[in-house]
Amino acid sequence: MDLRTAVYNAARDGKLQLLQKLLSGRSREELDELTGEVAGGGTPLLIAARYGHLDVVEYLVDRCGASVEAGGSVHFDGETIEGAPPLWAASAAGHLDVVRSLLRRGASVNRTTRTNSTPLRAACFDGHLEVVRYLVGEHQADLEVANRHGHTCLMISCYKGHREIARYLLEQGAQVNRRSAKGNTALHDCAESGSLEILQLLLGCKARMERDGYGMTPLLAASVTGHTNIVEYLIQEHCCPTSREAAVEALELLGATYVDKKRDLLGALKHWRRAMELRHQGGEYLPKPEPPQLVLAYDYSREVNTTEELEALITDPDEMRMQALLIRERILGPSHPDTSYYIRYRGAVYADSGNFERCIRLWKYALDMQQTNLEPLSPMTASSFLSFAELFSYVLQDRAAKGSLGTQIGFADLMGVLTKGVREVERALQLPREPGDSAQFTKALAIILHLLYLLEKVECTPSQEHLKHQTVYRLLKCAPRGKNGFTPLHMAVDKDTTNVGRYPVGRFPSLHVVKVLLDCGADPDSRDFDNNTPLHIAAQNNCPAIMNALIEAGAHMDATNAFKKTAYELLDEKLLARGTMQPFNYVTLQCLAARALDKNKIPYKGFIPEDLEAFIELH
Repeated sequence: MDLRTAVYNAARDGKLQLLQKLLSGRSREELDELTGEVAGGGTPLLIAARYGHLDVVEYLVDRCGASVEAGGSVHFDGETIEGAPPLWAASAAGHLDVVRSLLRRGASVNRTTRTNSTPLRAACFDGHLEVVRYLVGEHQADLEVANRHGHTCLMISCYKGHREIARYLLEQGAQVNRRSAKGNTALHDCAESGSLEILQLLLGCKARMERDGYGMTPLLAASVTGHTNIVEYLIQEHCCPTSREAAVEALELLGATYVDKKRDLLGALKHWRRAMELRHQGGEYLPKPEPPQLVLAYDYSREVNTTEELEALITDPDEMRMQALLIRERILGPSHPDTSYYIRYRGAVYADSGNFERCIRLWKYALDMQQTNLEPLSPMTASSFLSFAELFSYVLQDRAAKGSLGTQIGFADLMGVLTKGVREVERALQLPREPGDSAQFTKALAIILHLLYLLEKVECTPSQEHLKHQTVYRLLKCAPRGKNGFTPLHMAVDKDTTNVGRYPVGRFPSLHVVKVLLDCGADPDSRDFDNNTPLHIAAQNNCPAIMNALIEAGAHMDATNAFKKTAYELLDEKLLARGTMQPFNYVTLQCLAARALDKNKIPYKGFIPEDLEAFIELH
């Protein structure tokens, strides 16, 4: 264990005497080094504040000159918080004595983490009322600093159900109708968490029933999450005026939640009966809007319109489940995440019972909905693609084990999802990409390669084979790049591509996928950010058969990477095939000339065609 780690561990464990022994007599430069951030673990001061070791905190600040503002990484509730200052950590953990000490020593009360969370918000999140009172009452902490999602201290205290904190913040002037980035208010947070007492408190402070960015009112938010107490309270006109139409939709949506989330079909019928009564109240029928078209994924089901039709559902549980999907899509709309989520959920239930055909229909419908309404490569869409790959893999394995008795899956099923996957990549490349997007984009490319891998296992006609090649060509034409600048061909020869989800799908490196990509025009000499060609990656993964396929497609055996290594030099020396793969068998006179120019530093740029410049740089 090195000295920096020993200092960090002593601070974490509150071992002041050991810490003094490790740090006493050190120069200023040594102290700065030893009290700095440990890779992935924050600073000693940050970790001491996290665990409430007051004596260690004061020693590090007073005797060692540790900065009270130096941010770092700290773990809370299974998450890593980046850029957290010591005051934030102490506030989140509820260590009031440490909070007082840090503020007396000059800590900024409103200093934020990388996600713009303040110490006050951290205390509100975990319900530390005394810390909240101290930060606001003694140090005038800003109530309205919102995190990166626009969530304020009041919103998070409402969502977490901390009534006394919410009451205190309101007394101190917190804005009751402030909106987040997605348009929700503190009332929405109460409705989602089921905090009726806080909701009543907010309404008493003139909170308004407004719609968020998805068009959801707090009433609908309570219905979606299944908080019957909130729904019942809000639809009573004497406490909060609600239109008949809003009450009907809330009860219908609540019934859908009872079907899918609570799995309580009788409870769902009870709420749907009340909604139907309201629709027919006073002899003035409140009609449901006609759907634009009936949906195959829902087995062409229609919503019930009469009491008789509703009561008949009790004999057909499957039809009740379709009613829940229809109601949710009508009320929430296709852009709300819950709409496609529960369609996928219902499909998964069918898959668990062996009805893969209905599962695939529902999942395709949900995927179309996501690609039409969500941003490219949204986590929900990415999850849909992965679920398809895992399902197809399972079904194909089942068929291989059981023969003709196994579940059948055809080219059209796989090809349909592959085409949508390529479309998703095209959509993503049309928008500016953030630095953090590379992992998500790499995963999307990996799933596409897994689908290609699975396509080998189904029979196809020449015209279907042509369609597959056209789709792969579309992908390559986009010139997509994953981690470290990997092209799809780099990924196809990399064993890490195998690990795409929780369950096995395809196995990589894959000679079949490599050949498909090469047949469709993949460049065998493309470079990643370290100037590795696919041949280099294949060599690192010890795949001589794939290396031979790349060489036959024109890959240069003598091409060097950024570390001046050829693919042959990266092959495992113990590999038997290494002896038969001699580089000089693949070197041309052009290759030797290119290497001579580089070796002798002969200037060539601007004197020869650009394609020859690229050839020389390859070597």
